[in-house]
Amino acid sequence: MKEGNAALFEFEIPLPDARLKDQAERLVGFKARYDRMHQDLRLLIDKEGLENWSKKNYHVRIPLLDALLDRYPLAIFHGDVGTGKTATAEAASNRIAKELGKEAMLFKLSTRVRGSGNVGEMSTLINQAFEIVGKEAGKARLSFLIIDEADSLAASRSGNQSHHEDKVAVNTLIQKIDDVRRFNGRVLVILCTNRYEALDPAIVRRAAYVEEFQRPDDNERREIFNLDCQGLGLSEATIEELVKLTGPHGPHKLGYTFSDIRTRLLPEALAQAYPTRKLNHADLIEAISRVAPSPAMKSPEARA
Repeated sequence: MKEGNAALFEFEIPLPDARLKDQAERLVGFKARYDRMHQDLRLLIDKEGLENWSKKNYHVRIPLLDALLDRYPLAIFHGDVGTGKTATAEAASNRIAKELGKEAMLFKLSTRVRGSGNVGEMSTLINQAFEIVGKEAGKARLSFLIIDEADSLAASRSGNQSHHEDKVAVNTLIQKIDDVRRFNGRVLVILCTNRYEALDPAIVRRAAYVEEFQRPDDNERREIFNLDCQGLGLSEATIEELVKLTGPHGPHKLGYTFSDIRTRLLPEALAQAYPTRKLNHADLIEAISRVAPSPAMKSPEARA
C-alpha cells in the first residue's frame, strides 16, 4: 500500500498475482462462472485486442468498435452475503490480466471512503481514489477497481432516508464512472453488493455487465465438503448427508452460502473435536444444528 492511500484502498496488488491464482483454484464454481462471463468482461477492458480482431477479420476498423467503447466499463456482481462476489471479482481480474499479458493493478476501494461525515469528505475521497486508478491506467497498463459493499456508496438518491452528503457522493461516483470511459478500455470497475435493489438506478443503467450470485447448489456444496474435508476419513454417505442438511430442504429451510460452510460451519465442528480427538460425523451434524445459514437478502426489484 502506497503511503497516503490507506484511507482509500484496502489493497493495491500488481497483477497477475500468485495468491489470487491459488484463491481461484479454491473458489468453488469459479471456472464455470469465469468461462461464462470472461469474454463479456474482456470486451470492456481489451481495446487493443478488439482493434487487432477487427483488422484481422475485416481488414479495417469496423464502426461496431466505437459502439463498444461507448459503453461504461462497469460490471455489477450481486447476491447474498457469502456467495463469492468479491473473491470472484478479484480472481477474475487476475485471470483477465494474465490472459491479456499486460501489466495491471488491482485496487479494492476501502469502506473508509465514506469518511467521518464532514461535508464533502466522501466525494473528495472518491475523486482521489479514481484519480489514482486513472494514473495507473497508463498506455500499456490496465486498472481494475473493486468496490465492495457498493450499496453503501451507490444507494438510490430517491427516498427520504438518503442524506444530502450521500446524494452528493452518488453523483460523484456516477461522474467518475462516466469519466473512466476516456481511458478507452484500460479501466474496469466492478461493484459488489448484496443489496442490488438499493443501488441508484443511474448506476444500474450504466452497468455493461450484471452477474447474479446464487447460494451454492447441491453439486457446489458437495465440492466444498469434498475439498475442505479431505483427509478426515468421512464416508461418501456422510458427505451426501451434509449436502442435504445444508441445502434449502434441510432443517433451516434455507441453503448455506459458501462462507457459511467454510468460515462458520466447519470451524464450529472442528472446535468440538480440537484439541483432544479427531473430528467425526456427530460433530458435523451438531454444528449444523447450532449454525444457521445467513439470512437471505431482499430479492432484486424489477427494473425498467
